[in-house]
Parts: sequence; structure tokens; C-alpha cells
Amino acid sequence: MTSSLPKLGRRGEGWVALQVVLLVVMLAAGTKGRKWPSASRGMRMAAASLSGLCGLYLFGDGVARLGRQITPFPKPVEEGSVKNTGAYGLVRHPMYGGVLLMTLAWSLASAPLALMPWTVAVGFLDAKRRREEAWLVEEYPGYEEYQTSVRHSLVPFVW
Repeated sequence: MTSSLPKLGRRGEGWVALQVVLLVVMLAAGTKGRKWPSASRGMRMAAASLSGLCGLYLFGDGVARLGRQITPFPKPVEEGSVKNTGAYGLVRHPMYGGVLLMTLAWSLASAPLALMPWTVAVGFLDAKRRREEAWLVEEYPGYEEYQTSVRHSLVPFVW
């Protein structure tokens, strides 16, 4: 599998730097933006809690299952293996999905303005996922089979 997406560094360092910038912008937008109307508080907080807890599970289990293979970069480590249990049995990129769900929770709990960079983050993390999957196919035998068996890439039952 080849990717037309740029590598942005030998291990994808540029992808990580851009992701950090997006997260900082999202935090700032939630902190500095005008707050949500109080009338919507109950429903928003319920949705934020559910999103945050699901995101925390995906992210935490993804980190735990990768163990020594964990890296902040999208290029996988050499001599690793495909993970397919726990969160990796639900989605192919649980840490990315977890970040999206936790930052959605932040946006719902803080300010509507935070949804703007969150929307950009959705497209950005999907592009980063596609770049990473091209590297995973090159590095790990069996990754293409895993892609077929685990349909969802970021959020279980959704995407």
C-alpha cells in the first residue's frame, strides 16, 4: 500500500508537531471561547462524559497493549507486531480515536469554539492514520489481513 500523503520526516515527526499544535489550539479555544448556553448543560455534560470515558478506554488500552512498541511517531517500530486484542480488536487506531473522543468531550464541556479545531483534528488524524497504515503494511506482515478483519479505523461502530 502506497500513500500520497507526505512522510513529514523520517519517522513522521512533522505529523506529531502538527498534532500538538492542533491540541493547543483546541485547548485555547475551549478556555478563551464564549461558553456554551447553560440551558444545554445537562445534555452536553452527559454526552461529554460518555465521549470522554470511551476515549479514555480506547487511549489507555491502546497504550497498554502496545507496551514497548509505543512511539509518538506514526512510523511503526521495527521488530514489532500487529496487535488485535482489546481496543485493537475494535478499531485499528485506538489512541487516535481516544484522542478524538476525549477532545470532543473537552469541546462539549468547554466552549463551542473548541469544535472548530476539533473538526480539523478529525480530518488531520484520519490523514495521519492513512500515512501510518501505509507504513504498517510495509513493516508488518499480516497488517492488510488485520485491516480487513477490523473494519473501523478510529471509533468503534462509527468510523
